[in-house]
Amino acid sequence: ALISTYMWAGPHHLHYTALPDWTQSLGMIFSLILLAPSWGGMINGIMTLSGAWYKLREDPILKFLIVSLSFYGMSTFEGPMMSIKTVNSLSHYTDWTVGHVHSGALGWVAMVSIGSLYYLIPRMFGKEQMYSMRLVETHFWVATIGVVLYIASMWISGIMQGLMWRAVNEDGTLTYSFIESVEAMHPYYFGRFLGGAVFLFGMLIMAYNVWKTVRGARPVEGTIPQAVSA
Repeated sequence: ALISTYMWAGPHHLHYTALPDWTQSLGMIFSLILLAPSWGGMINGIMTLSGAWYKLREDPILKFLIVSLSFYGMSTFEGPMMSIKTVNSLSHYTDWTVGHVHSGALGWVAMVSIGSLYYLIPRMFGKEQMYSMRLVETHFWVATIGVVLYIASMWISGIMQGLMWRAVNEDGTLTYSFIESVEAMHPYYFGRFLGGAVFLFGMLIMAYNVWKTVRGARPVEGTIPQAVSA
């Protein structure tokens, strides 16, 4: 469902361009349809932990995975909503789109990748767990704070951009010049920088933890079963 539907969702990035209107509308429709398989996967992933929620208090790796699914659900709800033409008329070309993309790129893809690596790396080198699970916990909170700072700054900045660009005076002239809209973004760009720096700091914590985990260890050599002839 995801593969067959995503193929037709691309035009939602090209609303209000030279793309034929019917193609834009088709992209919007398929983007809205994407809510079903996307949220189905998200709910299935989160509810897999049903009956064992207490493990979230004990295992920081699970926190990465569950929060990544939450960001996935959020970004796959926001995407179809932004594909609606009336909403897109405000969000198009603004930092709101940047915030949306990074809620998926950092909140979903990066977090689930980090959690997966924290699970796989010690097992690849014959260890029971990472060098420091406390550092894994610290990384989780640092990364989460960084992502929230980043995307919240871009959401606020983007909505403000859209409103400033479409504001007109009674005589039909623009209320704000383009440079005024850029100047208004400066505090939010600092918030974006701060969020990105915090997230990067978390990755440095991970790099140190991984280095301490694999230092002096040798990769586990698995046995490959011999093929049996029929």
